[in-house]
Amino acid sequence: MNSKFYELAKFKNKINYYLFYGENEGQKFDTIKNNFNNFTEENTYKYSEKDILADTKIFLESLYSKSFFEKEKLIIISDVTDKILSLIQENLETKIEDVIIILLAKKLDKKSKIRNFFEKEKNLVVVPFYEDTPQTLISIAKKILKENRINLSQENLNIIIERSMGDRINLKNELIKIINFCEGKRKIELSDILKLTNLSENYSASELVDNCLCKNRKKTLNILNENIPSSEDNILILRTFLNKLKRLRKLRLNLKQDSNIDQIINSFKPPIFWKDKNIIKQQIKIWELNDIESFIEDLNNTESLIKKNPQISNQIINNMILDKFKETNIQT
Repeated sequence: MNSKFYELAKFKNKINYYLFYGENEGQKFDTIKNNFNNFTEENTYKYSEKDILADTKIFLESLYSKSFFEKEKLIIISDVTDKILSLIQENLETKIEDVIIILLAKKLDKKSKIRNFFEKEKNLVVVPFYEDTPQTLISIAKKILKENRINLSQENLNIIIERSMGDRINLKNELIKIINFCEGKRKIELSDILKLTNLSENYSASELVDNCLCKNRKKTLNILNENIPSSEDNILILRTFLNKLKRLRKLRLNLKQDSNIDQIINSFKPPIFWKDKNIIKQQIKIWELNDIESFIEDLNNTESLIKKNPQISNQIINNMILDKFKETNIQT
């Protein structure tokens, strides 16, 4: 059955299987933390769908075995697709007690078999997690700042929201920097905000992504040649690409309703910082909606490759970026 994330309390001690899908990873994390906080790290088991399908014994042992000290158990399975549905169906008929299974999936369309199955079954719960709105992010930020007795102007708050790229995890990370900085201080200046907040990425990653999306081959190659990032840095670069492409996708969709690029950029929420407007305007003109969607799909595949082969992550991400210059005409 369908449910909202804020309604989950009513299913406590009644439902064992949950499917959380959507792109808002931060809200999924918060929902699990708020509704299943009775589970400790010791009795929480985390797997990926790939791990379980490679060896179903992993799932079955977690599902049915219980140590002498365990009274309850939480099983979280990430990166879920339709491939795991048959395994879930096979084990639904067996009554399990004191075990909660949460399946985490990314975007699932209406044709998804596992989504349809969870929606139709009364003893299962499916919850969609949509991207946070600017208003939601502002509310989260204000609550955290109030709890830490920090006052920020609306201008400074807008900058932080914009630099979090619509992601509550990024937002909380940026706010932690500000909270730590404000310890023992009464005032924080705009210049401090600009130095502290960093789009949840290092400067070279942001510069690399912007130049790639602007099709500036020479500058992009210079950045690639001058940096030797770790596999973790490369994942960060991919996430930076993803955040910026999501924003471009929204802007592109808005262009269907209004052809005035400047007006769309100026009215975008969260507000786009003035120094980024010309760059984004250039990127909008370069990237069509179908190209953006294709790029996002490539990012997901590239991230999987890097996680499988971290020792050659630089080669993998460099190849992905260079391939983007081969696909269309390039500016130099």
